[in-house]
Amino acid sequence: MRTTGTIYLVGAGPGDPDLLTVKALRLIQTADTVVYDRLVSDEILQLIPESVPRVYVGKASGRHTLSQTQINALLVELARERQQVVRLKGGDPFIFGRGGEEALVLARRGIAFEVVPGITAAQACAAYAGIPLTHRGLAHGVQFLTGQRRDNATLELDRASLCDPNQTLVIYMGLGHVDEIVHGLVAAGRAQNTPAAIVERGSTARQRSIVTTLADLPGAVRRHGVEPPALLIIGAVVALAGELDWVAKLGLLEVTQHSRPQLVRDGIVLEDDDRELGVSIRGARTRRLRTFEVKIEGEGDD
Repeated sequence: MRTTGTIYLVGAGPGDPDLLTVKALRLIQTADTVVYDRLVSDEILQLIPESVPRVYVGKASGRHTLSQTQINALLVELARERQQVVRLKGGDPFIFGRGGEEALVLARRGIAFEVVPGITAAQACAAYAGIPLTHRGLAHGVQFLTGQRRDNATLELDRASLCDPNQTLVIYMGLGHVDEIVHGLVAAGRAQNTPAAIVERGSTARQRSIVTTLADLPGAVRRHGVEPPALLIIGAVVALAGELDWVAKLGLLEVTQHSRPQLVRDGIVLEDDDRELGVSIRGARTRRLRTFEVKIEGEGDD
């Protein structure tokens, strides 16, 4: 006979309630208690029945409602009261969500738990900005990275993998260290004129998509007053955003914008009259003006 309740580590996705899984919605609506994070959207919180207690344990930089140790202890306490608890996290619990840490505590205390995956921000933000994270001829892989460092440690970059132009990079929690990130990537071998995007509050009604270049990312963040939560996407696939931004074309969100990117060639910022820039991808050459265009080898082939 089970002597504790069950903790459900549930991914709430990026914010759009329509992107919740069926299982996540069912658990939210039948839970005894919901313990939720800062990035769970108001629209999703409205799906919780009014009779269900909600416990906010959100954390922002320098402002923690509870420490992670206290959150772990709270989950253990609620489980020992034989409650069915939804631990609701933005995105996916096991992708930069510290869900693994909480699951370990529960496992070592003998407390039953389940993990309910959610759509992570990288998937949703990219899709809602019209950016395929992989694309034949442009990107054969994608890496998810965090810009958040523990105890002010030096940002560690795997130079060999990060300089591969056929890899898309998606950086979570990178706004506070964007200058350092860009410096590190350029030092690792990434071209300064690599297409890059900032997606702020992806999939919500306040989404903004800003397309620029790697070198101009810090400037774009400051010029547009970008605030968390926001994701950085770096790689040739960002060049497709102008054509594939279906959200903007359908007018589904109130705010979707593309900046005029500050283009860089040979380390020199190009002025407005000189913005026509050649981009070489596997030997195929095209030209672009203000918005990125790419010619993909084998386009139209099976």
